[in-house]
Amino acid sequence: MKKIASILLAVWMTGTARGAEATWLTSLPDAVAQAKAGNKAILLDFTGSDWCGWCMKLDADTFSQQAFVDYANPNLVLVRLDFPRQKPQSDDEKAANQLLAKKYSVGWQNALETDWICPRRPRCDDHEAE
Repeated sequence: MKKIASILLAVWMTGTARGAEATWLTSLPDAVAQAKAGNKAILLDFTGSDWCGWCMKLDADTFSQQAFVDYANPNLVLVRLDFPRQKPQSDDEKAANQLLAKKYSVGWQNALETDWICPRRPRCDDHEAE
């Protein structure tokens, strides 16, 4: 957690974005498969993308910054677990996100670097069925 906090702080301090976007998945099982294949860590972003002001700020000030994108692409598999109020979302995605929020005991605007899910990455097998 200290590692990701340091990265987020460094990215926040770098300034403005240059229009780059990171690729975010919405499925933890898909992310685990990619992390395993690429020997990467997983970053889970629990967000309320259309109503949570702090979540929008984190996205604008950190996740959309070029420095973050440059770090994330080779090192992380990004997963956005959204809890929107207005945006359409499938019932399956809603249910999966609710289960993960409960499992990992998170509230809003939480970003978790999940070496504890796939620590370089031998235990990814434990999470394939989620």
